[in-house]
Amino acid sequence: MRMLSKLWSIRNLFFCLTGIALLTLSCEQKKEAKKKTTEMQKVISAKDILGNPEYLAISYGGYRQATRDMQPTITELKEDLKLLAAMNIKVLRTYNVQLPHAGNVLKAIRALKKENPEFEMYVMLGAWIDCKNAWTGMEPDHDVESAQNEAEIARAVAFAQEYPEIVKVLAVGNEAMVKWATSYYVQPSVILKWVTHLQNLKKEGKLPSDLWITSSDDFASWGGGEAEYHTAD
Repeated sequence: MRMLSKLWSIRNLFFCLTGIALLTLSCEQKKEAKKKTTEMQKVISAKDILGNPEYLAISYGGYRQATRDMQPTITELKEDLKLLAAMNIKVLRTYNVQLPHAGNVLKAIRALKKENPEFEMYVMLGAWIDCKNAWTGMEPDHDVESAQNEAEIARAVAFAQEYPEIVKVLAVGNEAMVKWATSYYVQPSVILKWVTHLQNLKKEGKLPSDLWITSSDDFASWGGGEAEYHTAD
């Protein structure tokens, strides 16, 4: 009877130790996965993403109706993002922060990262820039910027501050300097003004130091077009 009791004790001890070992291993694996995810979030920046064939990019608008009045839901955006991720697309470019779309994209990405720490997606966040009287029916004044630009930049800054692990690039203006955009284009000085403002926020520690600032425009706006584009700015 004593021998049987000892055997049972040894057996119970064995299972107890095995359980502890498995539990410890599981905890260590979870810690390692969390550490890896944290390290990835700290290390990955725009310089690692842009031009990297492992980080395919796409301009993204998740609209499912022929009007922007019908904004896609978070659930619909998550469906899209899973499909894009399956295509190895990891960088999205958005165009403005006037509408809920861009903010909801950021929410959807964070939700997917919470569900799966290995989910990886980043955003080049566009801030729309207009001239005075753009889209009003009045004569656009291309030498003066819209009063709405300041609020647009402020919204972009707020998103970059709230989602630093996702927003890796801020783009000031989207085809905002090309002369054929007769309804809204601005002079390069307007773009430079806001680029300088954002760079100063980085210096002040109000934006991540590794956040890249740019403008989304075609070759002409960078001095590659006609003589009217060849300006000091």
